[in-house]
Amino acid sequence: MSILEDERIDDLQCKGYRLIQKPKGFCFGVDAVLLSDFTKVKKGQHVLDLCTGSGVIPILLAAKTQGAGFTGLELQAEYADMADRSVKLNHLEDRVNIICGDVKDVKKLFSPASFPVVTVNPPYMTEHHGLINIYEPKTIARHEVTLSLEDVVAAAGHVLKESGSFYMIHKPFRLAEIFQCMKEYHIEPKRMRLIHPYVDKEPTMVMIAGTKGGKQRITIEPPLVIYKEPGVYSDEIFRIYGKKHL
Repeated sequence: MSILEDERIDDLQCKGYRLIQKPKGFCFGVDAVLLSDFTKVKKGQHVLDLCTGSGVIPILLAAKTQGAGFTGLELQAEYADMADRSVKLNHLEDRVNIICGDVKDVKKLFSPASFPVVTVNPPYMTEHHGLINIYEPKTIARHEVTLSLEDVVAAAGHVLKESGSFYMIHKPFRLAEIFQCMKEYHIEPKRMRLIHPYVDKEPTMVMIAGTKGGKQRITIEPPLVIYKEPGVYSDEIFRIYGKKHL
């Protein structure tokens, strides 16, 4: 397996799976791990992960679920290639497939209603939010410079089967926009969970699950707290990462 000079191999600490990453590029964070835990995949289902980046979510879902197949769609060719090599590194070619393509071209890439589950960890910030990183791959991963929230939800609405499930992690300050956009593309918000760094701090992330053509009713799940004290993960984070609290 070829590893480039600017890459490293990280242990996902799940079934011995590993992931190729660029230390100076955009590396996956806790948000990808939390979304993979929040996502429900039934035995035999096929999953499409939009904005897949390094392919971490399809690989984690392949490790954690009995889904039949996982497809990752990534715009940036260097990251799509890196994700594909991670798939081969873990001998997952029969379950995970990486496609280099644009979310905005999803209608050309996939037939309507072709997936029962769609996941996405999209760029959180608009062009007017946050600091723009001069390293372009990071900018594309973090800011809506190549696609918008609406592009992501529209793509999910196209590929999702009726009653199919949509899972996304995003920023709480965009919740009103997120709900409005999901409803516009007939994805009804069904579950929501806020993520707090500490129990007494405001949430910094939110996970949302929606159903294509679902009825109006949303369940607000208990908040997820990352740290119980500085440098010490909460018991639930230890569970999600598959570690025992020592």
